Amino acid sequence: MNEDIKIAHSVELKPINDIAAGFGIDPEILELYGKYKAKLPLSVIDKKKIAKSNLILVSAISPTPAGEGKTTVSIGLTQALNRLGKKTIVALREPSLGPVFGIKGGAAGGGYSQVLPMEDINLNFTGDFDAVGKAHNLLAALADNSIQNKKNSLNIDPRTIVWKRVVDMNDRALRNIIIGLGGVTNGRPRETGFDITAASEIMAILCMSEGIEDLKKRLGNIFVGYTYDKQPIYARDLKAEGAMAVLLKDAIKPNLVQTIEHTPAIIHGGPFANIAQGTNTIIATKTAMSLSDYVVTEAGFGFDLGGEKFIDIKCRQMGFGPKAVVLVATIRALKYHGGQSLKELQTPNVEALKKGVTNLDKHIENARKFNINPIIAINRFTSDSDEEIAFLTDYCKKQNVKIALCEVWAKGGEGGIDLAKLVLEAIEKEPASPTQLYNLNLSVEEKISIIAREIYGAGQIEFHLKALNDIKRIYALGQDKLPICIAKTQKSLSDNPALIGRPTGFKMLVREVELAAGAGFIIPIAGEIMRMPGLPEYPASESIDIDDAGNIIGLS
Repeated sequence: MNEDIKIAHSVELKPINDIAAGFGIDPEILELYGKYKAKLPLSVIDKKKIAKSNLILVSAISPTPAGEGKTTVSIGLTQALNRLGKKTIVALREPSLGPVFGIKGGAAGGGYSQVLPMEDINLNFTGDFDAVGKAHNLLAALADNSIQNKKNSLNIDPRTIVWKRVVDMNDRALRNIIIGLGGVTNGRPRETGFDITAASEIMAILCMSEGIEDLKKRLGNIFVGYTYDKQPIYARDLKAEGAMAVLLKDAIKPNLVQTIEHTPAIIHGGPFANIAQGTNTIIATKTAMSLSDYVVTEAGFGFDLGGEKFIDIKCRQMGFGPKAVVLVATIRALKYHGGQSLKELQTPNVEALKKGVTNLDKHIENARKFNINPIIAINRFTSDSDEEIAFLTDYCKKQNVKIALCEVWAKGGEGGIDLAKLVLEAIEKEPASPTQLYNLNLSVEEKISIIAREIYGAGQIEFHLKALNDIKRIYALGQDKLPICIAKTQKSLSDNPALIGRPTGFKMLVREVELAAGAGFIIPIAGEIMRMPGLPEYPASESIDIDDAGNIIGLS
């Protein structure tokens, strides 16, 4: 049995009513999904309490196959802060089924720093992903129905429709398809495709919305395509936003669960950071801050993706930012960035570490561009040598950043006490006051170039002809003042996954630029990026099973 699920099964869960009551939450307001899960009403959000709470962002270095453990550290840090007597809630994203059954695994933490019930969270949970998928596909169906039925026609040019369909599963065969075959009663044949649900603009909208009215407005603003006479068509023209909001009426409410140490955890929304904003919902963050003095949250992948988008997109919308930022790294991952092979990462290699630490250095530099001095959390593995730890500790001291060894996988909250103390010290003595990287009034091209040069380290930015035409259309629609959400590989600071470490002076190619008018940002697509992943040769699903008693095995 997988070690994480074995540890999860060893814990006796407390009823979610008790978890809520222990944090001063009236159990009567909970909408129960069984004994251990519940939804919280939006009425919990309190602006005055939010202003007194402290937000802590956990980000990381560029991801590697060795893993960094950002979610595990987020949960462990929350447990550690509670052990120190600080009322703390962790606010995380919901896992997507695609990675769970594919290669990455779940997103409920690991070891003794997990959120529970682990199986429910990693699988169907409270149905939020399903609701997002249904709302998304309703709009697709309405667009095709408008084309099919002349009496209800908006004169949509089928060739211009950009709205695909979604499914929450890795399925490469659905990336490009032709629909409407089989005769005139089956619709108008046209090319389209599927994205994974986490890549849906509906997911991004859910995470950016502040309430039902805001949700409906954003849903109505979704750009669908053009008419034959080049007029834009939005979801509101299809009168879709009301019905879509109805499908999302429960999904908009944040989910309450617990950690292994029975501290509250709010898990809500799940956009990927390499194709969207990569963070949980604004509603979840504000709910957590209304209920606790400290909130630990995370941003997907490295600081170049999730961290930048968290501050430039989410914090810009919320009107406030984190008071402390933690960058998670492992010695194993840094050695990988230094050129050591994946198979040899357990072998001590200070020289590879010296080369790979440049990746961490760039993420530290990036954080400082936002007026943030991050705290480094080294997620410790048993293979880390004393010499490697000493080098990295000394290196961080020379960079004037504080560093803590984390053992939250093995020890839970106890293994994160040193990190928690550094975070508290930073909030009390030097609280961060993040600033955005760019002004929204700059041109679309300039905003993209600032991120590419300042955060990624690009020397040149090249816009493909299609990207330039896409930008022209965005100007024509009057949507050019939105923030930028670059879609690129998470494996490198560049747009080329093979360039590990700290690449510099590279040329970044922007292939196309999409408009997410409902979510409220512009999406330049750099390099090769898939919004419908495929399964690996040996998918994780092959190891997942259930017995006659209903016990699940193989989840991680």
